[in-house]
Amino acid sequence: MQLWTSIVIVIGAVLLFIALFFLGGIKVALEYERLVVFRLGKYKRTTGPGLVFVMPVLESFKKVDLRIITQDIPRQEVMTRDNIPVLANTVVYFKVERPEDAVIKIENYIYAVRQYTQAALRDTIGTMELDQVLTERDQIALDIREIVDKETNEWGIDIKGIKIQELELPAEMKRAFAMQAEAEREKRAIIIKSEGERIAAAKFAEAAKELGKTPGGLHLRTLQTIRDIAQDPSEKIIIFMPNELQNLTSSIIKKRSK
Repeated sequence: MQLWTSIVIVIGAVLLFIALFFLGGIKVALEYERLVVFRLGKYKRTTGPGLVFVMPVLESFKKVDLRIITQDIPRQEVMTRDNIPVLANTVVYFKVERPEDAVIKIENYIYAVRQYTQAALRDTIGTMELDQVLTERDQIALDIREIVDKETNEWGIDIKGIKIQELELPAEMKRAFAMQAEAEREKRAIIIKSEGERIAAAKFAEAAKELGKTPGGLHLRTLQTIRDIAQDPSEKIIIFMPNELQNLTSSIIKKRSK
């Protein structure tokens, strides 16, 4: 009886060990995760999502996230073709398309993408002058994306986009651009003022022409102007009147006296 009891205990222990052994190999991969499984050090399969069995001891795995990863590239100083330093801050968006390549072919694909982006940023801006860098920011981002995507495609990485968040100029360049902008505003103001004066002169000339067609029109306009000025009692006005205006004034006075 004791023998059977011992046998049952041993069998139970073995079954419990086997159950724990297999339960330990059950893994759960989320919808956006994949498991790259290795058996005795060799690549075996890529599996997931859901319940995944990885044989303990014989197999190991690396979990890979398939969601888009956002990496902020640290601000760095880059030199333009015309030797002007610019501080650039960029962001790269990428995702893993082939998990097995991202694990097997590169040690740290996130770090590698970040380094490639920094190098591509320096190379791209280094071939452009400052004016191009400031006005063609979107094109620079597209060029960097093309370079990085080509280099990282072998690792199973897809570069979704690169954005240049900030381009900061040295303080002396900021002052120079501010002075240039102020000069441009003054130039536009002078042009607008000159154009207004030209239009006003043309209108005055047109009005004088119309007054000239009416006998005594200009003289009447002169008298009206004198009357407007004379409304202020503090003003003293001395006017040298031409003979035509004197004759016109005399004729008007005579008509009123009659």
